[in-house]
Amino acid sequence: MFDATFEKVLHACEGTLLDSLAPNISDIKDAAITAVVTDNRAVVGGELFVAIKGERSNGNSFGADALNRGAVAVLSDDPDTALAAGVAPERLICVNDVVKALGMLARESLRQLRHNGNPDLKVVGITGSVGKTTTKDLLAQMLAYRGAIVAPPNSFNNEIGVPLTVLRADKQTATLVLEMGADHIGNIEYLTSIASPDISAVLAVARAHLGEFGGIENVARAKSELVTGTQADGQVVLNADDGRVVAMEELSSVPVTFFSATGAKTITNSKADVLVYASDITNCEGHAQFVLHIGEQQERVRMALAGLHHVNNALAAGAVAHLLNVPIEHIAQVLQQANAASPHRMDVRRIGEITVIDDSYNANPDSMRAGLRALADLGANRRKIAVLGTMLELGAESDTEHRHIGEYLAQLGVDVAFCIGEGTSKLAQAAELGGVNVRQFSTVDSAQEFLRSELRAGDVVLLKGSNGSGVWKIADELLTEGE
Repeated sequence: MFDATFEKVLHACEGTLLDSLAPNISDIKDAAITAVVTDNRAVVGGELFVAIKGERSNGNSFGADALNRGAVAVLSDDPDTALAAGVAPERLICVNDVVKALGMLARESLRQLRHNGNPDLKVVGITGSVGKTTTKDLLAQMLAYRGAIVAPPNSFNNEIGVPLTVLRADKQTATLVLEMGADHIGNIEYLTSIASPDISAVLAVARAHLGEFGGIENVARAKSELVTGTQADGQVVLNADDGRVVAMEELSSVPVTFFSATGAKTITNSKADVLVYASDITNCEGHAQFVLHIGEQQERVRMALAGLHHVNNALAAGAVAHLLNVPIEHIAQVLQQANAASPHRMDVRRIGEITVIDDSYNANPDSMRAGLRALADLGANRRKIAVLGTMLELGAESDTEHRHIGEYLAQLGVDVAFCIGEGTSKLAQAAELGGVNVRQFSTVDSAQEFLRSELRAGDVVLLKGSNGSGVWKIADELLTEGE
């Protein structure tokens, strides 16, 4: 973050002090704040502790512990709880909304870094219904070529995670990569008001959060907010294979670069040709092998990541990297070496004589199909087991989408399906009608116990479901047993 002090943070957040309790701040106003945390256990000294009220706990209750561990101050919109927990009143910065104040602090930090930081600093924003985290992880490796890089751990892609990532950037940072997610219209517009990207990439519009958005056209509208939120002198990267993404070109006031996993070289009625595309895509034991084209240059690539769907993510990352002057040879090298960097995302492991595909972080109909396709490819001539949780937030389309996934299981020749939770009942029925051996479970624990007794040498197992389905717990136990 910028060269922050207690007083500078106070002003950046438009915070106030407790007049009746706080003494003159002359003794603390120049105290350096070196980082921002929302977990008191992460404090090592010099931090601002942002006390967020969550569903299960109130961060204000841990403010005193954060100060005892070395935090400089506590940012709070619930000072009564903070004071009752023992926070020293002179260390308390009060705001109306702690999440919005965190965004204000991140906005000011980035403004100062753009003015006084690394002259090469570029901000990259990524959105899409699928592939954001994998693309972000690939870019974090590709763009290290430019110098110091900051990218979010896991999926820090909301109104808390994006500001926290921005605040990790300092005067040495050459590239700041941000993953921007949305479950409502306006989410990404807000995030770009904090950190407007120099380069924005939209990967896909898919059937995620349909219950919240009310339809896929609203999903597209939400994703397009990244295009309109791009810097005035920036650039936009769009997926030429997704009609809803292609349509966003009309919203862009900056140059657009297209990528295509289908080998498309032109787009009807587009202002730009496809610059980055793949040709000669083949399945090499569950891994994509293809020729990467960037303009007139080309390199043959065999991806280390499992799953043919990662070609799309690879091309998006390659397009962004190319715009930031990363050579195609380095881009290809990263694609050939990069494995899963974030937990529960197409992480393929051998556990004894069993192959586990852990893609359990989240799920929507499109990502579920991609995971099942990877299971079919990696499990060729072996017994294929799909451990599936409910795809949440699909609204009125839930039963239909789950039934289609059950039918797809049968088409792919999946041998056994473990269906967990009431939401998978239509999936289970359709899969069973298609000849899949289906086992239904009401809880993750019951499925986990039965799976352990069911597995045998040579099996390939996919674990996939929305985060709230809890399938990731089975993945954690399986992978822990394999260590």
